Parts: sequence; structure tokens; C-alpha cells
Amino acid sequence: MTKRLLRAGLTALALAALMAPAAPRLARADAQQQANFAVWHMMAACAQLAAKQYPDHTPEGNAKREASRQECLRRNHLPVTPLSVAH
Repeated sequence: MTKRLLRAGLTALALAALMAPAAPRLARADAQQQANFAVWHMMAACAQLAAKQYPDHTPEGNAKREASRQECLRRNHLPVTPLSVAH
């Protein structure tokens, strides 16, 4: 039993030693992910605001909603991407 605990402890220590150099890269990935999530959240907020302003689904309403969404993206310095049109 003692040998098993010692072996488990040494394995955990070895894994920790191997993962230590990777820690800064993991932290950077988390910060990058958080920045991306913030951008995606703001893009979704722009889409929701535009849908609230122009709720009708007529061709004119769709065009106004899309223009409003893109203007919100520009105001917030976000990437402006056109919505794909299904044919």
C-alpha cells in the first residue's frame, strides 16, 4: 500500500513538473478566449438590438435590420460581416 501511494505521488509530481512550462501558454489561451467571447457577446448584442428595432420580417425590415446590425458593429469597432443569404 505504501509503495502504491509513493508511486502515485511520484507520478503526480512528474506530471506537475512536465506541465509547469506549459502554464503561461494555457493562461494566454484563456485570456484570448475571454477576448473572443467578449467580441462574440457584443456581436450578439448588436443583432438583438437590431431585431428589437426592426422586428418585422419583410424584405424592407430585413434590410433595415441588417443595416442597423452592421452600423452597431462599426460603432463598437467590431468586425463587420454580412449575414449569409439562404437561396
